[in-house]
Amino acid sequence: MDTAVMDTNKEEKMEEQNPKPPRHKGKHDKPKPWDDESIDHWKIEKFDPSWNETGLLEVSSFSTLFPQYREKYLQECWPVVRGALKEHGVAGELNLVEGSMTVTTTRKTRDPYIIIKARDLIKLLSRSVPAPQAIKILNDEMQCDIIKIGNLVRNKERFVKRRQHLVGPNSSTLKALEILTGCYILVQGNTVAAMGSFKGLKQVRRIVEDCILNKMHPLYHIKILMLRRELAKDPALANENWDRFLPTFKKKNVKQKKVKSKEKKPYTPFPPPQQPSKVDKQLETGEYFLSDKKRSARKSQEKLEKQVEKTAENKRKREEAFVPPEEPKKNDSGSHSGDKDNDVSSMALSVKNKAKEFGKKTAGKVDPQNYIAETGKKKRKSF
Repeated sequence: MDTAVMDTNKEEKMEEQNPKPPRHKGKHDKPKPWDDESIDHWKIEKFDPSWNETGLLEVSSFSTLFPQYREKYLQECWPVVRGALKEHGVAGELNLVEGSMTVTTTRKTRDPYIIIKARDLIKLLSRSVPAPQAIKILNDEMQCDIIKIGNLVRNKERFVKRRQHLVGPNSSTLKALEILTGCYILVQGNTVAAMGSFKGLKQVRRIVEDCILNKMHPLYHIKILMLRRELAKDPALANENWDRFLPTFKKKNVKQKKVKSKEKKPYTPFPPPQQPSKVDKQLETGEYFLSDKKRSARKSQEKLEKQVEKTAENKRKREEAFVPPEEPKKNDSGSHSGDKDNDVSSMALSVKNKAKEFGKKTAGKVDPQNYIAETGKKKRKSF
């Protein structure tokens, strides 16, 4: 123990005499020639053939199949595609027998990444992208992305409906997305082909997947992209969070029909009684013991009775159209009849009184000449 203590004391004295230099982070952080603000590190420089004068050591090739309906178009535009590939030292072959396109490197190929670009070119051509648009993929600043949407939704009708949401009426939604993202978008079958910058392709993929998975409608994405474009113009908001300016779209739950729940029957340990079979029913009615002729005769008789009932019912329905409707009865029939009776009785009394008065006048002697003269005067006055 004493020797061990002595050794530790000696080590401590030696450390005090020769202290170690303190360790600090960033000791290798020295100014480097490429740490210059004027240099844009994200810029993609155009390939210079002088960077690779010897060429490639191995031959690389890619091939892809194309659908039969693209055969005629590819045959017409293949000379243009072959000329574009030849400028970059890549050979292209169109095989109409197998229905495939192949691109391979040659001795004149200098850019090692151009074969990947050529592979993307034949992929886009097989996905119904026009040849003039697909050839742009050979440029360094242009990228492509083929989004598979066929396996995101199982229901075919739902898939077609959501894909139509992405296209929009008269392709208006697709055109708006192309303007805002700066990408070329083509919806074809079970895939969506997009061409543009990496930033734009990322936005397109998110919009397409949200639409097919029914997370958010493309119109809401268009509104958000338009707001982002306006916010980017303001330099004061360059280093701030834009979430407070962007709208939040909540998914509204549509009222669904309530499923009628069946009433649970009380639990019984005993199984339900066995239902009578067809033979049992025939035994009960006595039909089982009948011959085939009698059975067929009974069935035909039942069928005939049903037909008679049906024809009678149809005849009754047809005759209903010719039955005259009942006239509406007046509710105040009693009061009117009473008034009529009163009127008749009053008229009878007045007629009797006049008759009595006329009888009294005629009871005396009447001069016929004077009577005729008086009646003549009355007639003239009336005229």
